Amino acid sequence: MAVGNTPSGTYTLLDIPTKAPRVCWSMNTWRTRLLLNYKGLDYKTEWVEYPHIKSRLNEHVSPNEQGRQFTVPTIQMPDGSYLMDSYKIAEFIEEKHPVPSLPLNTPIQLRFRDSLIPFMGKLAPIYVPNVATQLLGEESLEYFLTTRQEDTGMPLDEFKKQQGPGAFERCEPFAREITALLNESSSGPYFMGDTISYTDFMWAGILLFFKRLGTEEYQEVLRVTGDAGAHTRFLDALSPWTGRED
Repeated sequence: MAVGNTPSGTYTLLDIPTKAPRVCWSMNTWRTRLLLNYKGLDYKTEWVEYPHIKSRLNEHVSPNEQGRQFTVPTIQMPDGSYLMDSYKIAEFIEEKHPVPSLPLNTPIQLRFRDSLIPFMGKLAPIYVPNVATQLLGEESLEYFLTTRQEDTGMPLDEFKKQQGPGAFERCEPFAREITALLNESSSGPYFMGDTISYTDFMWAGILLFFKRLGTEEYQEVLRVTGDAGAHTRFLDALSPWTGRED
């Protein structure tokens, strides 16, 4: 791994910006940002537009074996080395900075993922086109439109037109499974009761993403959960770590 000039003790979080004023939006980078905020670590944000991610990272990390070769979140450590992938970053940070503790790979996290994956899959015709129209700046837009058209097999406006209607209703069973998990512990407000875990940052990243996407989308997500109050209380409880977004 290449060594850079990161100041001693400072992490660098590579993130994709919104259009100006640039702030965090991606559900995956939110996970890592919340992790760094929760751990109280010194970090700075380096904004990397979509078409520049590969050239920024290909000399520092091995490409992903599946999906896109180079992705964010990626962090540059204080020693100048790099680490890509939110799960790998979480494991590294928890090992390196065990206080405050953040439970990883818990049974409830595995159950949560089983509901989260189809939940997000059903909503893709809503959020993927809307990322293009509502969040991205010009520097990332063409790249995003081209690569996501390859993923969906059609232009994103057509994807939304064809598959968007009814998407919230189709995701509702999985949203309610997530609510059931969140409400499983009567002590709340987190998935493990009064203990914060990485599952919380995964779900908070989703909610913050839809909140950034637009009021209508966010309110629809809250509606299909069947218990909007549980999720707004959940986000409120995490507010000490959700404030820093740039």
